[in-house]
Amino acid sequence: MDEKYAELRQAVQTAELFDAHAHNIVALASTIPFLSCFSEASGKALSFVPSTLNFKRSLRDIAELYGSELSIEGIQEYRNSNGIETISKTCFTAAGISSVLIDDGFELENMLHIEHHTNFVPFVGRILRIEHLAQQILDEGIRIGKSWTVSVVTKITNTLLIPYHYLLTFGVKVGTKDVVKVVGLKSIAAYRSGLEINPNVTTKEVEDALAQVLLGGNPVRITNKSFIDYIFVRSLEVALSFDWPMQIHTGFGDKDLDLRKANPLHLRNILEDHRFVDSRIVLLHASYPFSREASYLSSIYHQVYLDFGLAIPKLSVHGMISTVKELLELAPIKKVMFSTDGCAFPETFYLGAKRSREVVFCVLRDACNEGDLSIPEALEAVTDIFSENSKTFYKIDTDVISRVPTHVSNTLSKSDNHVKSEFNSKQQDNVLVRILWVDASGQHRCRVIPQKRFDSFVKEKGVGLTYASMCMSSATDGPAEGTNLTGTGEIRLMPDLSTRRTIPWVMQEEMVLADMHIKPGHAWEYCPRETLRRVSKVLKDEFNLVMNAGFENEFYLLKSHIRNGEEEWVPFDTSRYCSTSAFDGASPILHEIVNSLQLLNIDVEQLHPEAGNGQFEVVLRYTTCTNAADNLIYAREVIRSVARKHGLLATFMPKYALDDIGSGSHVHISLSENGHNVFSASDGSSKHGMSKIGQEFMAGVLHHLPSLLAFTAPIPNSYDRIQPNTWSGAYLCWGKENREAPVRTACPPGVADGIVSNFEIKAFDGCANPHLALAAVLAAGIDGLRSHLSLPLPIDDNPDMIRDQLQRLPISLSESVEALEKDTVFEDLLGEKLLVAIKGVRKVEVKHYSQNKDAYKKLIHYY
Repeated sequence: MDEKYAELRQAVQTAELFDAHAHNIVALASTIPFLSCFSEASGKALSFVPSTLNFKRSLRDIAELYGSELSIEGIQEYRNSNGIETISKTCFTAAGISSVLIDDGFELENMLHIEHHTNFVPFVGRILRIEHLAQQILDEGIRIGKSWTVSVVTKITNTLLIPYHYLLTFGVKVGTKDVVKVVGLKSIAAYRSGLEINPNVTTKEVEDALAQVLLGGNPVRITNKSFIDYIFVRSLEVALSFDWPMQIHTGFGDKDLDLRKANPLHLRNILEDHRFVDSRIVLLHASYPFSREASYLSSIYHQVYLDFGLAIPKLSVHGMISTVKELLELAPIKKVMFSTDGCAFPETFYLGAKRSREVVFCVLRDACNEGDLSIPEALEAVTDIFSENSKTFYKIDTDVISRVPTHVSNTLSKSDNHVKSEFNSKQQDNVLVRILWVDASGQHRCRVIPQKRFDSFVKEKGVGLTYASMCMSSATDGPAEGTNLTGTGEIRLMPDLSTRRTIPWVMQEEMVLADMHIKPGHAWEYCPRETLRRVSKVLKDEFNLVMNAGFENEFYLLKSHIRNGEEEWVPFDTSRYCSTSAFDGASPILHEIVNSLQLLNIDVEQLHPEAGNGQFEVVLRYTTCTNAADNLIYAREVIRSVARKHGLLATFMPKYALDDIGSGSHVHISLSENGHNVFSASDGSSKHGMSKIGQEFMAGVLHHLPSLLAFTAPIPNSYDRIQPNTWSGAYLCWGKENREAPVRTACPPGVADGIVSNFEIKAFDGCANPHLALAAVLAAGIDGLRSHLSLPLPIDDNPDMIRDQLQRLPISLSESVEALEKDTVFEDLLGEKLLVAIKGVRKVEVKHYSQNKDAYKKLIHYY
């Protein structure tokens, strides 16, 4: 495969799928022949199904999924031996479907209840088939002896065309799962009388039609065109009143329909009717073979959307690709939606999902090759077609939708003991585990291990890693001089299993943070995570305190741009601080970032566009400093990876553009004793709203801030950011809610006026190793407590206005390293050898970037 499209392929393979049109699954005891999984045919026509392209292709797909014999008998044996629950979970897990909207008006023998489908996907919605419901209503009336008239039917349709028990679904919970609710209506008029709907059926025509319908006896089957047209129009009015969309079957299906009458062009009378200009209508099944007609309608009628279920996977590969291409010839991408049209067999959901991913990739790749789309535009189209368009169209609250691989795999691991061991082995062999660490220069690095080996060996024995891994600079993957570390000697990366997480944005991958050991069970003195734990223990043992931290992540979103034949990265947009248009533009990315963080149990407190062009900020909730550092690493991984999935580059580089605002990783610090915040003053006696403990701790941080910068602002580019009048804190001072001070005390909402709950360190950026930087902050605070340091007076104005009265913070990395060399406090708490390595790496950074003035531009790819 052309490497050019690797990212597009990855995006398609891992995209969340919103199945916007499907039907119920049936139990294995059903009399429906398994051949119906591959065709809309019935009766004797089924005997020819094994010679179709779809059957031959799909049989291979299912056999490979199950690990069964490549024959219909072998697959049926697997199905019978494993049961409906197992095969359903297997199919939905492999499909990667997060949501299913079920038209349960198509009744089958041994059909699973709609609620049962929540065992397989996180979110299930209900689509009400209007003709089916009308038949149920009439049947119930006949059973109880009700005298049906047009006025009675009108009354019912005006109150939803739904009997009372359907309304109850809005308040019925499925165990502890989400409410199964109605999200739209559907019409199969194409099957009964055709799509040339008369929007102005007369009362007389309806009365005659109703009489004819009732003469048919019980159960009622509505085929009279006038009555179907009447139901359709009334239901479309109801859909408008409830802000529901309407699904309309168009194009091919089973032999009940007259294909000549299923051409969506017949709908123009409805589309032109002034009553329905604000309706939302989706044409199902790609309207095949009328795909171009459907594309045309979608392009000129704003209320028309398209769905390509059933056409995928029932057609040949060429047919599927050409059909989706025909849909996109005129139709806006924002109007094209995925569905499986899964019905009766769990395998139909899997086949629809698998082939849709492959077809959409081929279509979008060709569109890029032909110049219709750029790769970033194709990446956006992936999420639009597979999920975002449906969520918007059906107005689904995305908060109720979790990423399906995590949801279903957890369900499988907890409750399913029936999947064949060879299938489990195959799945495990495909799962990869990333072992992550952050080095002395703040770069994220990883080793990747197949899960089977990880679980059988690596989680106890670790992975070998050179000593040089902790003495590399941002510029060179080799040992820096003056660190006392070389390529000689090996440590063990030991996974911290408490941090093991399923990666939300990549299927079949996990990640885990690692500690550095000389040998398993014996920590290496250069290990950043162990350093933070060790200094945290000093604070706990000496003062019974715990330091908490909460990070604000600022980053730029950049897009690729070709200028004079060369690629350059430019801002995602040029909006202003907290701009709603900037948020709208990045909304799909930001939503996915927040959802991914939530799946990693990382709480987001707020997010907003920042002041730089294409700059955003994501604020994480505070937690203990060790957890906060771990969360920050995962948050950076999420943000970068999700941006890359959308064809963008996210960078935490401190000063991406020298003429624009810099990006910080501001950290808020507080102290707890036995779970209670003791940084705040307990009463109003404190002059600054801080306890004595809080003042002394913060005084230590302020006192050591010049040398602290070697940890919190670790590369020369960091000092391009720390400038006056840029809200980054350029002078050695502190202030109350003063955003020009490098240390700011905060009184956030919910805290009494005048009381300080925490303080913020602004001179902290995204190149810092969070464990080492927080360990240095802790060491400075401990010195403040031990020495009972006191705070100077706060600065209430812009420090730059009184710069002659204040000490300037280091203006370069070399100055902060010089300050660190004179500061003896850190050696005792952090360790002499670690400090030697840190200072050596920093000096190499200074030398490299002073000799290579434009080298900083590459940092967008490292941080």
